[in-house]
Amino acid sequence: AMYFTIEKCVHGPYWYTQLPIDYQIPFVEQFVVFYDIWFFYLVTIGVYLILKDGEGFRRYMWYIMIGYTVSTLICAMVPNAQALRPAVMPRHNVFTFLVQCIYDADTNTNVFPSVHVVGAVGGMVAVWHTKGLRRWYWRAGVTVLAMLIMSATLLIKQHAVLDLAAGLGISLVTYVIAYVILDRRRKKKL
Repeated sequence: AMYFTIEKCVHGPYWYTQLPIDYQIPFVEQFVVFYDIWFFYLVTIGVYLILKDGEGFRRYMWYIMIGYTVSTLICAMVPNAQALRPAVMPRHNVFTFLVQCIYDADTNTNVFPSVHVVGAVGGMVAVWHTKGLRRWYWRAGVTVLAMLIMSATLLIKQHAVLDLAAGLGISLVTYVIAYVILDRRRKKKL
């Protein structure tokens, strides 16, 4: 709700986040598949945790709440955007159709930091901290998927490198709060 409120209410002047390196990154429309998987990724991890690991679900929700709230507040305080989207799709196929649907639904504003990155890292961290998912293939799979999701934000021109870097920074701070500080407090109460 906060994100959509800011999307409707916060208007420029915008700080543009693209850097010269962003113009060197190609537009690869096929990565829209990984960008869209993000939604199912977050829900699937949440459903697994709520059914199998209540404590893991609690930490995951703290991570998501803190990370998304901080990211949204940054967008409210510093209106931002990126100007990397192609003016015209270079090809017409199912992937460019999906990218265009994303562009139509989600503006190129409020991109710093990338909530997709914060969520991708949050899901990965949750899996890494879940006893039932500690086998190497779960950890490797979720790590690769998180990296593909983060790459997709750049390759479909939804975010700039700076947005990704800020998302990683928010993720690190949020991890420390949700998985270290809050865990210590919980263990002291027990």
